[in-house]
Amino acid sequence: MPRGTESYDYDSTRIQLLEDIDAVRKRPGMYIGSTGPDGILQLIYEVVDNAIDEALAGYCDRIGVTIHEDLRITVEDNGRGIPVGTHSESGINTVELVLTTLHAGGKFNTQSYKVSGGLHGVGVSVVNALSEHLTVDVHWRDGKVYRQEFARGRKLMELAPVDKTERRGTTITFIPDKEIFGDIKYNFSKLTHRLQELAYLNPDLTIYLDNRVAEVQRTLHAEGGIVAFVKDLTTGKESLHPEPIYLADARGEQIMEAALLFTDSMDEELFTFVNNINTREGGTHLTGLRSALTRVFNDYARERRLLRKNDDSIPGEAIREGLVAVLSLKVQQPEFEGQTKTKLGNPEIRTYVDEVVREQLGQYLAKNTGVARAVVDKSLTAYRARQAAAKARKLVRRKGALLANGLPGKLADCTSEDPTKSELYIVEGDSAGGSAKQGRDRNFQAILPLRGKVLNVEKARLGKLLENQELRAIITALGTGIREEFDRERLRYHRIIIMSDADVDGAHIRTLLLTFFYRNLRPLIEHGHVYIALPPLYLVKRDGKRVSLFTEQELARYREDNPGKLSIQRFKGLGEMNPDELWDTTMNPETRTLAQVGVRDALEADQIFSVLMGSDVAQRRDFIRENAHRVEVLDI
Repeated sequence: MPRGTESYDYDSTRIQLLEDIDAVRKRPGMYIGSTGPDGILQLIYEVVDNAIDEALAGYCDRIGVTIHEDLRITVEDNGRGIPVGTHSESGINTVELVLTTLHAGGKFNTQSYKVSGGLHGVGVSVVNALSEHLTVDVHWRDGKVYRQEFARGRKLMELAPVDKTERRGTTITFIPDKEIFGDIKYNFSKLTHRLQELAYLNPDLTIYLDNRVAEVQRTLHAEGGIVAFVKDLTTGKESLHPEPIYLADARGEQIMEAALLFTDSMDEELFTFVNNINTREGGTHLTGLRSALTRVFNDYARERRLLRKNDDSIPGEAIREGLVAVLSLKVQQPEFEGQTKTKLGNPEIRTYVDEVVREQLGQYLAKNTGVARAVVDKSLTAYRARQAAAKARKLVRRKGALLANGLPGKLADCTSEDPTKSELYIVEGDSAGGSAKQGRDRNFQAILPLRGKVLNVEKARLGKLLENQELRAIITALGTGIREEFDRERLRYHRIIIMSDADVDGAHIRTLLLTFFYRNLRPLIEHGHVYIALPPLYLVKRDGKRVSLFTEQELARYREDNPGKLSIQRFKGLGEMNPDELWDTTMNPETRTLAQVGVRDALEADQIFSVLMGSDVAQRRDFIRENAHRVEVLDI
């Protein structure tokens, strides 16, 4: 139904009451995942998702998100507005019911919402329960604005008309509760990324973002939809065909869109969404897409005799090498696995996606033989490279077996056999490695020095990676294997610490290593095993006391606070520190500072690594300039 068409079916009788939410404040993590920065963002997402569901239903084409100077958040839309009548079962007004009762909403009734992302129905009520204060304004059909206010989930006033209006929609303003979240901090970059994602998935929608704290305003609109999304994801990569392959189908209440672009990259980047939810763990829709791709390209290769009768079929992994794709579905009754809704379970969706992709992609390849041939040729090359890599892996294992315990010769191992207590320092340079070996606590700290800069794996095939002596030493030392052979149970050190100089070359080495870990050992980052050591830039001595300072700004502030004679030593690199200094400043668990590496969003991380390690120099330079000041550190 087009936006603006009246739907008087959506009223108080469509709201269903299922259960209470008394436990939300006691156990907030059960509902929003955490009480840290990600939990705060989840509150915003829950309110935005309600507005998005109005857009999915065809009644909303504008959403505004405002971060106020006092850290309040406002989300407003021009949808139908929450019904304001009295609910027949509960006897209270419907706005209050929706904002105070878990599983109370119109999304359980398919007459109100054909498709919806928020099918768990806990969203806005949880936001209310975890907000210090929340105000809802409903611009209703009778030309009035109805308002109700709440504090920590309890109403402060009854729903009442406060103004006249000529428009429709819902406006919710809230501030997260400091009793639950502590200091309120918003990850503006991540919020922007998610809203841009929603703009791509809903091309008829415009999202206005106003960050009044940072004085930044953005209008997010993507007329090209997921085709524009894929083009953005492939920035800096060379594609095998000029435009993404677009596939679309609608059957009943099921709608499928897919955009595919094959590139010269070595990595597969498939991102899937169901009712605008990023299904990070995939599911039946992703399985259907992958199986169809394998079948279609193998059929084409055999029909055109690019594969002989007795040749093995091209594996799906080789066909998808370099593929960047976005798959988006609208499903009336999605079956998500778990509260986080990151994996789709509907078995019929696999068949649906498989059939659509096989039919439409087959037709596309028949008309675009140049594209088909380019993809098949690259797939065959990738297949042969994977066969060569398999032989290289066997060679690595055979060589490793000849060494003591199968470990690299330059690894100075620790004596502990408990991985949970063991650390591996990956150190830039033999000189710093020597100091680290002398200064460490050999009971639990292992040292692996690297010589020079490692291979940029963003542009390298697996076979070339395994030929690289430095990367092969890391793989062998960790013991987990990589990619398809990865097994976290075999990890020999639960803390892997990258220690490089605090200069441009050191930053480059860190980025190369992080790219290697993200592309080949991603679960180590996702489970919090990877850290960055932060060596000080200055050692200041005053009145017999020694203070480590990490930036020029810290030194300037220290001078202001401590006038008088200071002895200042500037470290040009780790190799200049003697073993005792390296232990005291960078390796002693009681005094060191480590930055834990994490992946909050795989899609955002993929784009960042493509920018940093890809071929677009100008884009990389701009990114570094904009983000060089950002680092989040943990005292560990």
